[in-house]
Amino acid sequence: MLPSRETRTRSNFAADNGGTRLGRAIAPSVTAHPGKSGIYPLADSRDAFAARILLARDAERSLDLQYYIWRKDLSGTLLFQALHDAADRGVRVRLLLDDHGSFGIDDTLAALDAHPNIEVRLFNPVSIRTPRWIGYLTDFLRLNRRMHNKSFTADNQAAIVGGRNVGDEYFGAAEGVLFVDLDVLAVGPVVEEISVDFDRYWHSVSSFPLGRLLPPADSARLAELASAAQGIESDPAAEKYMSALRNAPFVRELIEGCLTLEWAATHAVSDDPAKVLGLAAAEVNLPEKLKQIIGEPVSEVLLVSAYFVPTAAGVDAFVAMADRGVAVRVLTNSLEATDVAPVHAGYAKWRKRLLQAGIAISELRRLSPDRGKRKRRGSLGRSGLSLHAKTFSVDRSRLFIGSFNFDPRSANLNTEMGVVIDSPALAKRIAKFCENRISANAYHVRLSETGGLYWIENRPGEVIRHDTEPGTSLWRRAGVRLLSLLPIEWLL
Repeated sequence: MLPSRETRTRSNFAADNGGTRLGRAIAPSVTAHPGKSGIYPLADSRDAFAARILLARDAERSLDLQYYIWRKDLSGTLLFQALHDAADRGVRVRLLLDDHGSFGIDDTLAALDAHPNIEVRLFNPVSIRTPRWIGYLTDFLRLNRRMHNKSFTADNQAAIVGGRNVGDEYFGAAEGVLFVDLDVLAVGPVVEEISVDFDRYWHSVSSFPLGRLLPPADSARLAELASAAQGIESDPAAEKYMSALRNAPFVRELIEGCLTLEWAATHAVSDDPAKVLGLAAAEVNLPEKLKQIIGEPVSEVLLVSAYFVPTAAGVDAFVAMADRGVAVRVLTNSLEATDVAPVHAGYAKWRKRLLQAGIAISELRRLSPDRGKRKRRGSLGRSGLSLHAKTFSVDRSRLFIGSFNFDPRSANLNTEMGVVIDSPALAKRIAKFCENRISANAYHVRLSETGGLYWIENRPGEVIRHDTEPGTSLWRRAGVRLLSLLPIEWLL
């Protein structure tokens, strides 16, 4: 049984933070662009981590963070320590984590929550902490719904929203597979919209103070966190990563206040937090909001989704667009690159129909041909890439960047959030990024004259055709085929 929510402390975002360092730095540009927000896309994983660290270090009054997954690895530990350091300076820190994605960090969260300036809450928590699987068995329908939102807001002046969770694979700091992802750094009016939305989740009935779920932290835990952070910072591999961060042009431009922002009408969109209880009306949830804000495509749709499960209704909608003359292009993960094979099963069965309608499909491949170059630039080493970004642009004029995957789980079960940006310049910039940097590492799926699928791989000086899903075994393909026959699409 979950604890009582009565007498929870109530706190709201601080609206009047214009006098902070961040506020003073941002104010002239915001004043010069009335009604618009300044946007900087964080496509580079190291820039995305640096932006979070710098906002945590520059905050003077408040830090509000909302995440689905937080790892206790290099990046996660350093960000935890940055939050603790901010709290020591007097900054109020509110940390809202989905309980499913906070597995294995209860001790650290309890230590942070013990700080007088830090409050941690868990969203839709498991009532039976050990072993957790018992809770999932006894309360599956509730716990199958998760808070997938991701935001990081400093002093109600600057915010980061997008697809990245907190973990080394999202920030280019891990060995093995890394995620290709996309966030935006935002200033201006949209930041207050993000802050209002954070408060809505913070005060929702699914948000529980950590202290009511876990016993008080041992006094030694905070010292252990500081020691872990120091140990990471002194590790040679981590120092190589941190050195690359310090030398990045983005960091220098952000510190010096000369970062070039795209100013555009921008709005935050999100689901009602009651969605995880099955109590939110469909018309107030994110898919409907996106339709209302973005409108009907006229000429082009570019969709980037790590977990793309269009369903029969979605396929009908895409085919109808193509029939109207709209050029539809989809970029998702290949079977060899995906980290969730059942999701690929939910997508693969629709490929032929989409291709028959003239819809272009590309699938990111696991191995990147420029991995050696990237390794020399300061990463810890990587053996492959997996797409994790969630964005789409319409008519190269309006775009969405956020946490929403085009799958039944995002549409019907999880809560999601993001920003809608009305900017032809930024839409074209993101499209160029997808075409040049991502699609260059993708297979392009084609339909043969006999109705079969084949994959085109472009490598320097050669074009390779694959007649089966490249980079996969017979057993993996057979397993996905079997999964595609099962009635599990609503779970994907």
